Amino acid sequence: MRTSERLRADQRGQVTAYVVTIAVAALAFGGLVLDGGLALAAKVRAMGHAQEAARAGAQEIDLAAYRADGTLRLLPIQAGTAANKHLAASGHTGSVAVTGNTVTVIVTIHQPPQLLGLFTVDTITVTGRGEAQPQRGIS
Repeated sequence: MRTSERLRADQRGQVTAYVVTIAVAALAFGGLVLDGGLALAAKVRAMGHAQEAARAGAQEIDLAAYRADGTLRLLPIQAGTAANKHLAASGHTGSVAVTGNTVTVIVTIHQPPQLLGLFTVDTITVTGRGEAQPQRGIS
């Protein structure tokens, strides 16, 4: 039997490429599921912290105006400071904006991947947004 015929007849190692491809695809799919879930949890966490910080800022109302004539308005500098303090206490970074009677907070979280790091994904960045306005009484 000639060498070329022997090489065609010899099928050892042909399944290896298929197994490696399927293993890599399964690992990538598992990474999408695991890291996708972690990214979703980080998004919920970011939204929660943003809403909490916005509510903390919305508590800083002008008490003198409220007591005088019932006008409910924020003290912008104090509201921004309270929201930033709340963010710092939670260990997250973000931006705070006070516009009129609305405190808006955007929190950014960098989630390190568990399996997708094998496929050159360094970090998954998610943001959460929260807004709050001062309210009268309990609603």
